[in-house]
Amino acid sequence: MENSKHTYESWYNRIAAYERTFKKWEGRADKIVKRYRDDARSQNNPNARFNILYSNVQTITPAIFARLPRPDVSRRFRDNDPIGRVASMMLERALEFEIEHYTDYKSAMDSAVFDRLIGGRGTAWVRYEPHIVAEKDPTQPEDGYQVTEDIDEADESYNALESESQERIEYECAPVDYVHWRDFGHSVARTWEEVTAVWRKVYMNRDALVERFGDDLGYQIPLDTKPEESNSYTKNTEMAFQACIYEIWDKETGKVLWISKSLGKILDERDDPLQLENFWPCPKPLYANLTTDNLEPIPDFTMYQDQARELDTLADRIDGLINALKVRGVYDASSSELQRLFSEGENNTLIPVHNWMAFAEKQGMKGAIDLVDITPFAQALMQCYQAMDQVKGQIYELMGIADIQRGQTDPRETLGAQIIKSNNAAGRLKTMQNHVVGFATTLLTIKAQIICNHFTDDTILQISGADQLSDADKVLVPQALELLRNGSAKAFRIEVTSDSMIYQDEQQEKADRVEFLQAVSGFMNTALPIGQATPELVPLLMEMLKFGVTAFKAGKQLEGIIDDTADKFREQAKAMEGQPKPPSPEVQKLQMQAQLEQQKMQFQSQLEQQKLQANIELERAKQEYQSQETQLRMQLEEQRNAQEKEQEMKIAQMKMMTERNTQVLLAHINNGAKIEVARIGADESSGEQAYMSEEEAARAMEHPMQPIADAINMGNQQILGSMAQLVDKIDQAQSRPKTVVRGPDGKIVGVQ
Repeated sequence: MENSKHTYESWYNRIAAYERTFKKWEGRADKIVKRYRDDARSQNNPNARFNILYSNVQTITPAIFARLPRPDVSRRFRDNDPIGRVASMMLERALEFEIEHYTDYKSAMDSAVFDRLIGGRGTAWVRYEPHIVAEKDPTQPEDGYQVTEDIDEADESYNALESESQERIEYECAPVDYVHWRDFGHSVARTWEEVTAVWRKVYMNRDALVERFGDDLGYQIPLDTKPEESNSYTKNTEMAFQACIYEIWDKETGKVLWISKSLGKILDERDDPLQLENFWPCPKPLYANLTTDNLEPIPDFTMYQDQARELDTLADRIDGLINALKVRGVYDASSSELQRLFSEGENNTLIPVHNWMAFAEKQGMKGAIDLVDITPFAQALMQCYQAMDQVKGQIYELMGIADIQRGQTDPRETLGAQIIKSNNAAGRLKTMQNHVVGFATTLLTIKAQIICNHFTDDTILQISGADQLSDADKVLVPQALELLRNGSAKAFRIEVTSDSMIYQDEQQEKADRVEFLQAVSGFMNTALPIGQATPELVPLLMEMLKFGVTAFKAGKQLEGIIDDTADKFREQAKAMEGQPKPPSPEVQKLQMQAQLEQQKMQFQSQLEQQKLQANIELERAKQEYQSQETQLRMQLEEQRNAQEKEQEMKIAQMKMMTERNTQVLLAHINNGAKIEVARIGADESSGEQAYMSEEEAARAMEHPMQPIADAINMGNQQILGSMAQLVDKIDQAQSRPKTVVRGPDGKIVGVQ
């Protein structure tokens, strides 16, 4: 080990150089952590404070990381490669299982983001951990161990279990360890690209030391460190002492070393155990603010610490003013009841006063009590609150935290103004979101490489749910496994979107899905006619569809179906190669024109035939109408003749009645005259001379002639009445509308 490129002394010096360089930053980070925890109050500090740091951290955190990311694994080159598609699908499912089944990824991300917002730097560490159990010895423990420390031993154990069949790997995982900002270090450099080595502190007890480094070294390493001793803000005396081991990854030599500063030697040195593309098992840390001359981060709190102190001052003054806003004053000692007014008085309670008359003569309460004026205190308090709002506005402006993100909006603002403000606020946080996305993506990439390089086939098949794939994809699983083994994760593109790690906007997701469906529908409406007219263009159209679909996250699920459909069209095209070729486009155009002309002639012929048939039907209907009209006229004429005959008969009857009445009248006249002559003769024979006046003569004539006159009058009235009825009936018959009566066959049979 002493013959290696870097000896223990060189590594000790490099670690010491890092500690000297970042000592100032660590001290600043310590103070910021204390400020966030408000440790000053635990030291009986009477001054009131306004913890704006806590407010900002709790506001920004959900805006950059609120939930587990959704890994998106795709082929690096989007060719028509069904094997690569199945392999990327299996790797994506394996990653989803890793981050959802185990809580380490979410916990590490939360802690790293918190360290970035507080101290200005957060990081995590990925390792390979197989859990080996004995098949024949049930007493063998089933706990696993860190592969970054024991990868070679794990490989040897795995080979031994294959030969002896005494042990097996129960399960495998690639856990993500959170590394405290004090426990992480790297070679001093200006930028991260210039860093050549990274390390972390690992705290181990005696059993872990013996298991990892053997009995000789395990018992030599002193247990002289407590993890909390490096943190001056914690004092937990109950935690046992442990050994601090430096796990160093040297990119220059491609080796991993374990160093104990207490023992003063290199404990172990191994070649690259994980075979990662970038060698390091950790991503670039989450940095708050950096310059190009060093990697010492500048915490966000440093940018507004002056304003934070002003808030603390204002908060302390507000606390003092609130304490001063008390009712104070003096009162007449002779009126002891006034003291009870403030100490015992409640709502709707009256306090009795002795000797009220004398109390009233002194102007009552106005003359017996005098209170201190608290108006200046209230005004000063309002001014302090206004000043505090102004200072907070300055801090929010420095941090880029809009009122919309804090859930505070002006109800008078329009929707457009709120949208503009929200977009500007999102733009300020976009850089921070991108850093977190890159950090999460690198962690997933390291996980993917560990899965491809070290996980067994059974484990990959199990965690990827290969048995749930479609039948067509199951056939490609062995080849996909081989691709994962040979190509590793280099053949795939692993991406994480920022939207997948913040609170999901359901309305936006619905809008995205609708946009996807509209885009696909529009393309299909355009492509289908082209594919039907020119089948040889169908594969090109399918590739164009896949090109557009892959731009949408939801469309990734359709890639397999699109590939299968494209393959079917290609097979059909190959099957049609031996068949006669379809006519050229010019010939197809002429054929189409001839078909159109033929269809046009057929349509015109049908139109002429329909027109002729319509004319025939019209003429027939016209003739039928004329026949019905003639028949109707004849029926009307017959009715008129019948009515005239009936009238003539009635007139003849009336003439006969008139003549008969006339004869009766004449007979009565003749009979009356004869009777009168006989009477006169009788009178004369008696010798009496009768002389009558005209009145007497009329009375004498009235009796015999009255029946005749009545008969004549009655007969005339009957005649006149019958004639009137006959005239009315004729008029009604002439004026009444005629109704055409049709038979069951629809033809006219009469008129009513």
